[in-house]
Amino acid sequence: MSSKPTQNQNADQTSLEAVLSGNMPRRPKVAILGAPDRSRVLTALQRLKPVIAADADIVVEDLAFTSDLAHIEVDLVIVLGGDGSILQSARQLAGREIPVLGVNCGALGFLAALSVDDFLDAWPKVCAGGFSIVEHLMLRVSQIRQGKEIAYQLALNEAAILGGPPYTLMEIDLYADETLATTYRCDGLIVSTPVGSTAYNLSAGGPILRKHLRAIVIQPISPHTLTYRPLVDSADTKLEMVVARPSQSTSIVTDGRVLGQIRRGDRIRIRAADHCFQMLTVPGQNEYRTLREKLGWGGSVLR
Repeated sequence: MSSKPTQNQNADQTSLEAVLSGNMPRRPKVAILGAPDRSRVLTALQRLKPVIAADADIVVEDLAFTSDLAHIEVDLVIVLGGDGSILQSARQLAGREIPVLGVNCGALGFLAALSVDDFLDAWPKVCAGGFSIVEHLMLRVSQIRQGKEIAYQLALNEAAILGGPPYTLMEIDLYADETLATTYRCDGLIVSTPVGSTAYNLSAGGPILRKHLRAIVIQPISPHTLTYRPLVDSADTKLEMVVARPSQSTSIVTDGRVLGQIRRGDRIRIRAADHCFQMLTVPGQNEYRTLREKLGWGGSVLR
């Protein structure tokens, strides 16, 4: 997942561009995913579906996030919803590197940055090859018990060790490349990707990372000692965490979903995943513009 595409990645991007731009003897195959029970998603689907169908074959239309995309031939996934819907699409793809284009039907939308009107304007340009594909780091999060992996999940945003009732201060040993780095005394610990740096990590006071960086943020939640600060490290660092005295509710959570309850002696292992999450971007999309608009940053825009 280097920032420099490999030969195969270049071939995949060229193939997708050829399909979407009509230079191959078949129409692109598109999956449309959307958040269930959300009126704005249904309204967006009604507007966008005939436009998409004019240039592509819609092979999946799933507003319940139940389709198994592991064995369906798809060239592009269009997600209607907010960032939570993007995370759900990442779970459905389960490591398949298929470009995703997000249309924001939610509130904030750092990942799903295009509005419905933006999409209608951008779609003809996408079909003509006016796009780029950005690869985002994912984490492979494993729970190890008695030397065996009992659960694992890919995470696009973050992995977090969180406590539960009874709410007490946790002691979490952090190992980096098999060396003890420190013992955190805190309410929890977040390991975030650049994509996830604007999610839970940001709420906990962590830094924002540019999304193309191959880096992670290690962010303690409400640390007992003020010298515990957020740490930015290489994504190639191999992390392990051990909770000294977990309660019955102490859990490892990936992208907002509980992977498993942590017992005494469990080790939580975090590595850069072998797969990346691909997002399709169009001209005009810019990270600083998104941050300025979504976070309400002040300042004037030069014209």
